[in-house]
Amino acid sequence: MCGIFAMTGTIDQERMTRVLESMTHRGPDEGDDTKLDSFHLGHQRLSIVGVREGKQPISNEDETKWIVANGEIYNYRTLQEQLPATTRFLTKSDSEVPLKWYEEEGARSVQRLDGMFSYVIVDNKNETFMAARDTLGIKPLYYGEDENGNMVFASEVKTLYVVTDDVNEFPAGHYYTPEEGFVAYRHIQQPAADEIFSEDDVPQMIEGIRERLGNAVEKRLMADVEVGVLLSGGLDSSLIAKLAHERRKMKQPLKSFCVGSEGSEDVLRAREVAEEIGTEHYEYIYTEQELVEALPEVIYHLESYDSSLVRSAIPTYFVSKLAAEHVKVILSGEGADELFSGYSYLKGIKSTTELNKELIRIINTLHNINLQRADRMSMAHSLELRVPFLDLELIEYVLKVPAELKLGENEIEKWILRKAYDGELADNIIWRDKAEFSEGSGALDILESYADKQYTDTDVARANTENEWVRSKQELLYYEIFKQHFPHKSILSTVGHWATS
Repeated sequence: MCGIFAMTGTIDQERMTRVLESMTHRGPDEGDDTKLDSFHLGHQRLSIVGVREGKQPISNEDETKWIVANGEIYNYRTLQEQLPATTRFLTKSDSEVPLKWYEEEGARSVQRLDGMFSYVIVDNKNETFMAARDTLGIKPLYYGEDENGNMVFASEVKTLYVVTDDVNEFPAGHYYTPEEGFVAYRHIQQPAADEIFSEDDVPQMIEGIRERLGNAVEKRLMADVEVGVLLSGGLDSSLIAKLAHERRKMKQPLKSFCVGSEGSEDVLRAREVAEEIGTEHYEYIYTEQELVEALPEVIYHLESYDSSLVRSAIPTYFVSKLAAEHVKVILSGEGADELFSGYSYLKGIKSTTELNKELIRIINTLHNINLQRADRMSMAHSLELRVPFLDLELIEYVLKVPAELKLGENEIEKWILRKAYDGELADNIIWRDKAEFSEGSGALDILESYADKQYTDTDVARANTENEWVRSKQELLYYEIFKQHFPHKSILSTVGHWATS
């Protein structure tokens, strides 16, 4: 996990120093830049794979091509084996693999990658380059042009602003080259009608889900450092914790982490789950004052003011801070609601085709809402967060499950997922009602109460005339802080929004 920067053209060293400093939190282990004839690359590294031999920017043997990359390539060992036997690697980092495949097949080689990533490869000899982002946008990437017409890429908006006021989000599932422009190389597809499983094949579907979710967790335990798990006590994080604990690479128990206000539902439930699974559990109880005091830093790192996103980001911020004291990588239950139909409004959609259309739509919106929250809050504390439920093979499989089986008996959401692990955890875990992270952690009530004291309905109406996405007192509170950090209007196009505030 890292912070990357790349541009056509070059900048002076003073500005490059500011670029690197703006993303130090994403990679405090080491940082460097490389100035070439036609390009300038910068990188801050959080070393996870190839800890001692993976410094970036990474070049090929004759130093004509270079890469800066952020994220993890889970199938990098397989891809290494598929390269010609004469291929020589200069590092032990998974990030070198996209560079080697670019030399073999060009930009379209990105289709081979299974992982969460964003990267830029430059060809200094031929004065061309490519940039790419993973299918779902799990890892961030932004781009713009400076005053001289140079293209600039960076992991976060705050880094891009060091060089240019022109800011755009790089589209998920795309690559870019000067010759082709933006190319969609992969997207989540609706399964054909004859691919939908029969409702009578529940045992087969359960076996398929268990196999693929287990494989997804196994992939994401890939690291040369210790991996932990975020544990809220809900279904999704509890399943990930159970599977990760069973497949852990180290003899000692898996470390699990939870935060919340005193007596909050998440804290109490997470203790129960940790005891049942056998994890080494850590928790942190925050106060109302701590939540409010953390808002400026949370919003600075989040690069958003959407109220739903901010209030769920705060507990993620605190749990990441706690986890970073013990591990460098953490697994999360993100994505299960989108994949297994976990939202209450989806209960009215009985057609599998129509449900899949909506599930695919919301999965494709995660890049600048939930996935942005997960990335920014973890990286604020130099922690890598991985999301097994958003494994592409698992997504493809679960989209073939009939709508009725996701809703299931008594219209309980995510029924097929619960059924797949029924009996392996206590009933009050497997069949627990869904709660928002901010709700279960106690953050929601605290922040609503605080915002109500700060603003009137008139204040909200006035702000709404300036920005239609300021819809509540809570959102106004966050928006005022957001503008202090990011006064540039260009950032507004990158901000994702939930339908409700």
